Amino acid sequence: MCGCLVILMGAVFPRVTLVLLEMFTDLNDRAFDSFWIGFAGFLFLPYTTLAYVLMDYWGDPINGFGWVIVMFAFIVDLGSYFGTARRTGVSNASV
Repeated sequence: MCGCLVILMGAVFPRVTLVLLEMFTDLNDRAFDSFWIGFAGFLFLPYTTLAYVLMDYWGDPINGFGWVIVMFAFIVDLGSYFGTARRTGVSNASV
């Protein structure tokens, strides 16, 4: 049961942080020109969106190292979507 809570908090944490940033700061508004871009990032790529917002805040405009952090967050997002099949033992070959 405890492992499920850890996985749930790990999946929810970037989204909660983005909501708190939206409620209490203007960082999301400064990072994205449109609300919908930030909202789509919130839904589909939360780690990437959070990294982009923070790198935009710390290095306006985003410099080379900031893009490395954003790309690492993108890889983490992809790993969170596509890495679950390997852990559960489910693959396309066995279907």
